[in-house]
Amino acid sequence: MALGSLDRSDDRAPYRQIADQLRTAIDRGDLAAGDKLPSEAELMRHYDVARMTARQAIQELRAEGRVVAEQGRGVFVRLPAPVRRLASDRFARRHRDAGQAAFLAEAEKAGVTPGVDEIHVGRGPAPDLVRERLKLDEAADVVIRSRRYLAEGQPVETAVSYIPVDLAEGTPIAEQDTGPGGIYARLEESGHMLDRFTEEITARMPTADERRRLKLGPGTPVLTVLRTAYDTDGRAVEVCDTVKAAPAYVLEYDFPAR
Repeated sequence: MALGSLDRSDDRAPYRQIADQLRTAIDRGDLAAGDKLPSEAELMRHYDVARMTARQAIQELRAEGRVVAEQGRGVFVRLPAPVRRLASDRFARRHRDAGQAAFLAEAEKAGVTPGVDEIHVGRGPAPDLVRERLKLDEAADVVIRSRRYLAEGQPVETAVSYIPVDLAEGTPIAEQDTGPGGIYARLEESGHMLDRFTEEITARMPTADERRRLKLGPGTPVLTVLRTAYDTDGRAVEVCDTVKAAPAYVLEYDFPAR
């Protein structure tokens, strides 16, 4: 990309001018998703500024979530939101019938390669909030499934599912691989036909562990979605607590005006 020059008559600080030029290059497509930004040394030489000025310019873009730093490699333009999450479609039974869990169906529709890693399955107590939704007593354990989802190899979401023991044990839900269609397909195979879902969505800043697992830059927020799945008898059969990298998602809702 061709770098501009500083306007010494501009009231804006030099680092803000540099950040504006880099931001414009990203918005214009001169710096595309995945491209490497000029290094601090390159910015110093081109603009004739101190290292701190160059660093502040890059830091401003990192704080906006536009770029990400990779240890030992440099700073890169963040991939655009790869996953469009259509709430009214993502849990449609046809996806389960086709052997696709929700994230796989969304990623395929978005044209990105999905992945999952850091899968951990165990049994233990549920947090109070989850226990209340599942209507379990204090002594009851649940099967806990934790995993991390990837889009084009980049982490975009962590998810922890809590399933009552009587529904999960002895089924693939309690194993590493739940099989085609995921947890919900297995629940329906066992006779718990899904009827509805409720979701609570919030936005906040991530914890240190969430920043590490989702590879988030400073100042990048996350979206949290707490979902409860109910069967046709009205029983809560799963609670899923997800943390999403906010720049990686577009949340879309489609509902009637009545």
